[in-house]
Amino acid sequence: MAQPSEVSVRVGASGFRAEISARGHTLVADEPVDVGGTNEGPTPYDYLAAALGSCTAMTIRIYADRRGWPLQSVTVRLTHSREHERDCEECEASPVGIDQFTRKIELVGDLTEEQREGLLRIADRCPVGQTLQRGLRILPG
Repeated sequence: MAQPSEVSVRVGASGFRAEISARGHTLVADEPVDVGGTNEGPTPYDYLAAALGSCTAMTIRIYADRRGWPLQSVTVRLTHSREHERDCEECEASPVGIDQFTRKIELVGDLTEEQREGLLRIADRCPVGQTLQRGLRILPG
């Protein structure tokens, strides 16, 4: 079983810029200027889309590799829209969050139609996607 990993996030005394530390890597999250951020990094929703997209691509890669299929590359593009300011205004009284992602998968390689269909089906089995679809608990620590 994999060891639990900790991600820490720090936001300073003002602004939205967040410094993220994960497994020795440093990342930055921020909000766009038009909602009060400084646009120094992707938004938290962008990171959520990146988590879903990278897990989807990795799941497809693993599946193709295990079968010896000639997948050269996979690109996953995700879009979503959110009204961040409205979310913040309503978060105390109403649930907020993205209702859906639109996902487009591009497969490159000399794949048969059957292989392409199999890879697109397995995309829905990525663990991050399954977690988002099923919902999750956030426990106090």
